[in-house]
Amino acid sequence: MINDTIAAISTAIGQGAISIVRLSGNDAIDIVNKIYKGKDLTKVKSHTVHYGHIVYNKKQIDEVLVSVFRAPKTFTTEDIIEINCHGGVFVANKILEIVLTNGARMSNPGEFTERAFLNGRIDLTQAEAVMDIIEAKSDLSLSLANKGLDGEIYRMVQNLRNELLSTIAHIEVNIDYPEYDDVIELSNKIVLPNIEHLIIKIKTLLEKANYGKIIKDGLKTAIIGRPNVGKSSLLNALLREDKAIVTEIQGTTRDIVEGRINIGGIILNLIDTAGIRESSDIVEIIGIEKAKKVINEAELILFVLDNNIKITSEDEILLDLTKNKKRIVILNKSDLSKANEIEFDNSVEISALNKTGIDDLENKIQSMFLTGELNLEDATYISNARHIAKLNDTLGSLQDSVIAIHNEMPIDMVELDLKTAWHTLGEIIGDTSSTSLLDELFTKFCLGK
Repeated sequence: MINDTIAAISTAIGQGAISIVRLSGNDAIDIVNKIYKGKDLTKVKSHTVHYGHIVYNKKQIDEVLVSVFRAPKTFTTEDIIEINCHGGVFVANKILEIVLTNGARMSNPGEFTERAFLNGRIDLTQAEAVMDIIEAKSDLSLSLANKGLDGEIYRMVQNLRNELLSTIAHIEVNIDYPEYDDVIELSNKIVLPNIEHLIIKIKTLLEKANYGKIIKDGLKTAIIGRPNVGKSSLLNALLREDKAIVTEIQGTTRDIVEGRINIGGIILNLIDTAGIRESSDIVEIIGIEKAKKVINEAELILFVLDNNIKITSEDEILLDLTKNKKRIVILNKSDLSKANEIEFDNSVEISALNKTGIDDLENKIQSMFLTGELNLEDATYISNARHIAKLNDTLGSLQDSVIAIHNEMPIDMVELDLKTAWHTLGEIIGDTSSTSLLDELFTKFCLGK
């Protein structure tokens, strides 16, 4: 049982109209009541807001609105107080200091949400969804995060666990009270079909997870090409701002230039790389090496060609280097005479300088990554990297159990793999999570959340 009272500033650090100092714990109301001049907060109703002042050592600190939320119908299931003060950095920190002096302690990162989890208010997927909502970069990513917060991921995982537990229970019963004299018959007729059914379900989830991850995290997108083909002009055109320097001089971009753009709900994390060519310039060489690393890590390649110049040997090297990547070949400088006769499978003609053809490029990107299969009413889009990893681990355990059955291993050995899978699924929702995992997850949160 958690008995102490925590406090933190819940709003963003910096100057603003309003700041919120939040407390949670058994003594939250009493602590604030000591320093609040207005109604007696110990006697007011839950979920009410009260006007007054924070006073300390007979000195008025600030004019405030105090919100009172009584347990158990709160985010943490504990008493919660929120002090809405003026948004100056000094005044918010001053009130927090006074609150700490009067019996509260500073919260750890994410401790409010952690308490909500530990007190049974939310499961681990909902806790992670809170951070996903805070970090959402598009309507689509916000929609997925809200589904997690509504408990849809929890229900989906719990259904999988229940199916698996039913199979485990069947094995246990037949070990203790044999219904089947032939263990092989039990495995093949009862256990194996159930496992194979679960494997299909999890594989489907993992296939859809690609969409979910793209929606949540965006695509690491590398703009590549030899020098002076219009890479920086393309970056500027996509961003609708002059972020990269554009000149006629080859090798102008010597380092990585980054930007972010939302295309139909897909976040492109754009990276304008140095033009790849042979060079004796030390700085340019470093930029080229960085560019090669970015190409290797990129999830989408925007390969820019100068359409009024014939394909060069340098172009051919880059085409070969990226042939196994998701790639769009961009035939730039379409406003000039065309020199290329080569047809590319996935290409679009643009003029980055004149900003023509950019809509066609954006539509092509959307069609590559968001197909008609995407349906946000479907709750099965897993976007959290931890969840995806645990589903892969679960799939591995289930596949091991199938191998064990085919090899006619003892049924209790099969059961061990199934129990491992059940335990791994539990780690997704927090039923079987270790303290170290929880510490790692919640330290990623801000102090007041």
